[in-house]
Amino acid sequence: MRRCVVIGSGAREHALAWALAKSAQVVVTPGNPGIAAHGITCVVTPSTELDAELFVIGPDQPVVDGLADLLRAQGKTVVGPGADGARLEGSKAYLKEFLASANVPSAAYGVFDDESEALSFLAEMSPPYVIKTDGLAAGKGVLVTADFEEASNDVREKLSGRAFGGAGHTVVIEEGLEGPECSLMVLCDGANVTALVPSQDFKRLGDGDTGANTGGMGAYAPMTSLSSDEFDDIMERIVAPTIRELLRRDIDYRGVLYAGIMLTSNGPKILEYNARFGDPETQALVPLYGDGLFDLLLAVGEGRLDGSPPVASGAAVTVILASHGYPHAPRKSDVITGLGEDGQLARAVEGVTVFHAGTALDANGRFITAGGRVLAVTGVAETLVEARRRAYEAAALIIFEGRVMRSDIALSVA
Repeated sequence: MRRCVVIGSGAREHALAWALAKSAQVVVTPGNPGIAAHGITCVVTPSTELDAELFVIGPDQPVVDGLADLLRAQGKTVVGPGADGARLEGSKAYLKEFLASANVPSAAYGVFDDESEALSFLAEMSPPYVIKTDGLAAGKGVLVTADFEEASNDVREKLSGRAFGGAGHTVVIEEGLEGPECSLMVLCDGANVTALVPSQDFKRLGDGDTGANTGGMGAYAPMTSLSSDEFDDIMERIVAPTIRELLRRDIDYRGVLYAGIMLTSNGPKILEYNARFGDPETQALVPLYGDGLFDLLLAVGEGRLDGSPPVASGAAVTVILASHGYPHAPRKSDVITGLGEDGQLARAVEGVTVFHAGTALDANGRFITAGGRVLAVTGVAETLVEARRRAYEAAALIIFEGRVMRSDIALSVA
C-alpha cells in the first residue's frame, strides 16, 4: 500500500491524515492522541528519518524554516514550498513588496521598525486600523480596530518585541478593507495550479465577529455566495499574477498557496498568503474530496497537475471548541467528556468527524485540553443547512470546563 507522512500535531494534520488514510498508509509526526485514537500511526521520529511516497507539511513554522528543502534534498516528494516560497507567509513586509511587484491588488500600507514613524503614519490613516506583526504569530499577529489608542498601543507592543518576540520588531500598517472574506486554497506544482472550492472562516472569538482575533473559530465550504464570475476574477487578478511572479523569481512553489481575500466593492484584494493548508478551513474542505486526496497531492509534489479542478461533493461546517482563556491565556488539563469510546462522535451523529487540535491524555487515559483550540467538530451533508445542524448537534455533546464556542458559524448562509 502507498505510504504518506503528514508532519504536524493539530486538527489540520488530523484532517489531512484522516483523508489520506482512505487510500494510503499514513504516519503522522508527531501527531496527537486524537489522531492515534483514529487508528492512524503517530511517531516522534523526525520526518527526515522516515521513508514514504509522499510527505505533506502541515504547520507554517517548519515550512518557513525550510523543511521542504531538506526533504527534497533527500530525494523525497513533498507538498510544501521551499523556504523561498514560504517567505510569502513568513514575512508580511516581503509579501507586500511581492504583491506590488506582481501588480496584485491589496490594501495600501506602510512598513515600519521605528515607533515614531509608525505612529505618524497611523495618525494619517482612517479607521479601521490594521496592524500586523511581520513574522509568524500563530494566526494571531493581526489587530483590526476602530480605536486609535488601541491601534497605537498595539504598534508599541509589537515593535518592542513584547507582543510576539522574534516575530515582532517590524510592523505592517494597512488600510482597513470592507467586504466579505473568502479563503481560497490553490494547489501549485511549480507551474500549474488548481483550486479547491472556496471556503470562509471566522477569525473573531465571539458571535457576530466580536472579541479577540484568533487562529479561527470555525469554517464552512463551499462558499456558496461566491459567484463563478467572482471566482474567475480572483483567479485572473490575484492567483495568475502571483504564479507569474513566483516563476519570475525562480521560485519552484510546490504546495498549497492559501489566499485570504477580501471581496471589496472595487473587486477582490489579497489580505494574506499562507504557504500551507489553512486551519480550520482544511477540516471543512478535505471531507468533500472523498478518497482522491492522495493522488491529487502526489501530483502536486511531482509537478504534474493537469489544471482540471478536483471534484468536490456536498458541504461541510466546522465548529471549533476552544479552551477557557483562549486566545491570550488558554487553560490546560480540563477533562473532556462526550467524545465516545473511539474518540469520535461519528457513531452518535451521522456525518460528523471530530479532529483533535489541542488534546492530551491524563494518567487515567481521559482526553484533556492541552492547547488553545481543542477540537474541530466537522459536519458533512448534502447541504450547508444539514451540515451545520450535524456539527452543532455533535459539538453540544462535547463538554469541558470553560469551553468556548461560537454559535453562528455559517449561520448567515445555512
